[in-house]
Amino acid sequence: MQNTSNKRPALLLFDVNETLLDMSDMQEAVNKAFKNELAFKLWFAQLLEYSLVENVTDTYHSFSEVGQAVMRMTAAIIGQNVSEEKQKELVAMVKETQPHPDVIPGLQKLQKAGYRMATLTNSPAKSSVPHLEKAGLKDFFEATLSVDAVEKFKPHPSPYQFAADKLGVKLEEVMMVAAHGWDMAGALRAGARAAFIFRPGQVLYPLAPAPELSAPTLSDLADTLVAME
Repeated sequence: MQNTSNKRPALLLFDVNETLLDMSDMQEAVNKAFKNELAFKLWFAQLLEYSLVENVTDTYHSFSEVGQAVMRMTAAIIGQNVSEEKQKELVAMVKETQPHPDVIPGLQKLQKAGYRMATLTNSPAKSSVPHLEKAGLKDFFEATLSVDAVEKFKPHPSPYQFAADKLGVKLEEVMMVAAHGWDMAGALRAGARAAFIFRPGQVLYPLAPAPELSAPTLSDLADTLVAME
């Protein structure tokens, strides 16, 4: 585990999908529907790609809308005739994901240690907030924020700055906790601190600054954060 500072961040800002919530059941369902073991990865990669297209062309459709659009694209690319109804059902599975086993123990440690915590997700607030509540996570966080407030997807700098402003802290005092290399790059280049969780299949972007902390699970990361002064 890497650590370049012993000063506690003023706020821990958590990504949601894959970082806190396990998407493996959805991955399995998408791959089965498309009869291709890479279908989910292709869909998710296109979801990120076209959310960035929205950013750079100053257009905004919600993450759910982009997700549905690129699901149609995935069907066309793979060449599978998956009905529109099934595609909608697959995209909706995002709202049914459950926490990774290490998440609640890790959040409990951080809560007990007095950390301020919030979430920042690319998903729309109207779906992400009820989902976090249903998954038993919402009460750990003082705020559950979505990029739809600024209509720019992470890793654009605007969402990170919005979260800091909303919660009354300086961006350099915020630590983004995520399992995606692109989220680490976005947070660090925006001026925040960062901590990476090595979820399966996730790696850091070599051309971005290294995050201050990294750990295999949130519970392990919490142990390091609790020890900070």
